[in-house]
Amino acid sequence: MIGIVAVSHSRPLAEAAVDLALRMGGENPPTVCVAAGGPDGDLGTDATAIAEALDAADSGDGVLVLMDLGSALLSAEMALEFAVAPDRVVLSPAPFVEGLVSAVVTAAGGAPLAAVAVEVAGAADAKRVQLGAPHSAEPPAADPVDAAETGQDGAFETTVVNPSGLHARPAATFVKAASRYDADVRIADLGSTSAPVSARSLLALMALGIRQGARVRVSASGPQAREALEELRTLIDDGFGEV
Repeated sequence: MIGIVAVSHSRPLAEAAVDLALRMGGENPPTVCVAAGGPDGDLGTDATAIAEALDAADSGDGVLVLMDLGSALLSAEMALEFAVAPDRVVLSPAPFVEGLVSAVVTAAGGAPLAAVAVEVAGAADAKRVQLGAPHSAEPPAADPVDAAETGQDGAFETTVVNPSGLHARPAATFVKAASRYDADVRIADLGSTSAPVSARSLLALMALGIRQGARVRVSASGPQAREALEELRTLIDDGFGEV
């Protein structure tokens, strides 16, 4: 599993953001290391501390780095000169908090470094879509191909009962559950014109903005399609434990 490094000018900010992300990551989250604050403990960033965090987070599968402000990027770039395996490090342009949450959830599902990096690159778009603002790019993994065109093995339709809809916590639970199966799982909001999106993409799912009372269609194809659909239907109908 890949590692993640959170680089911030403020240690309390970084630790709070990492705590939020790890709570979303479930029982088997990736290793997340914090490199925050200057050498004197004040606000700032320290390239040496970042390099140490890169080495600590790298188990051999690579490391994704999330940064909060512009000068954190400069320190992270400098840290690559001191890291043991800089070729296995990706510096992400994603917003700090959204990127951390998305990276932890996606990595927890077993995605490789390249896939996690692509997923988090559009971390700001889910919020833009929900606010009705134009997004910078299509949400990652929001594949417009209908499941019927990919050899769909099964599907179900049901109603979302969560008071806040598929907000961050149930969406993360849905993604982690879908990622456990050898199946291509997609979800669509039947009240929207949006195309079905991959159930492995937290950002694409949240970009749908599924609210309480929405009718959704979940489809799946692959060797474990039936098992995936059974668990996902139970999760949705039970309100992800919130109802």
